[in-house]
Amino acid sequence: MVSQEQRRRQLAREKFLRQQQRRAAARRRARVRNSVIASVLGVVVIGSVALYTTGVLKNDKADQANASAEASPSAPPTSKAPDPCEKPAPGSVEKLSWKKEPAMTIDTSARYTMKLDTTCGEIDIALKASAAPHTVNSFNFLAEKGFFDHTKCHRLTTAGIYVLQCGDPTGTGSGGPGYTIPDENLKDKSLKDNIYPAGTVAMANRSQPNTGGSQFFLVYQDSQLPPSYTPFGTVSEEGMKVLKKIADAGESSGAGDGAPNATVVINKATVTKS
Repeated sequence: MVSQEQRRRQLAREKFLRQQQRRAAARRRARVRNSVIASVLGVVVIGSVALYTTGVLKNDKADQANASAEASPSAPPTSKAPDPCEKPAPGSVEKLSWKKEPAMTIDTSARYTMKLDTTCGEIDIALKASAAPHTVNSFNFLAEKGFFDHTKCHRLTTAGIYVLQCGDPTGTGSGGPGYTIPDENLKDKSLKDNIYPAGTVAMANRSQPNTGGSQFFLVYQDSQLPPSYTPFGTVSEEGMKVLKKIADAGESSGAGDGAPNATVVINKATVTKS
């Protein structure tokens, strides 16, 4: 016969065992949950790195979404450097578009120079007309039409690659002239070991062959990139000083890829034959 005291002790032991079992189960669930969270975070980090390293210099709307995904929401705030540039000249961007590439009008044996009169200073670019005739012809056409005037340089990268990207009339990274031009000069002798050297001016594209439009990038520091972006010009020594000033002001995201802190607007773009 079980006494009342023995029964009370038995019930207490059973209660204790149930508590221990519940605690053990809770610990197991926590371990599983933490493992899942760690795995998901690992995939997100790896995916973000892959996006950053493979979707480097694109110019379509899907790429803008990727760029947003790449930005880290927990990136530490950075102190914004003073804007080293002047206010833009009066005027606004004209909405211009064409259905096909312009007819060839340049003399490929002549020398052409593009001058970007920006809010941060003049950037002179020696163009490679003989090596990249379609590209230079397109820029000559667009400059004559005022396509680049009053447009913002919308992107600055300060980690991994070091470029200022311009040429989008919408300022979003998704705009263009309505037509595309073929890739050219991808075996330029200046491109060695997949390095675009400082001073190179090259076309952005949609990560597909022959998808260049009007967006281009200026390399202010040697950058490792696959030879998929048409190199069509070289920045002058004085122009490099302007680029350095823009780069030193940093970019807005704090993650190494965002809008430049400097107010970089192309007041006027001019292509000159000499």
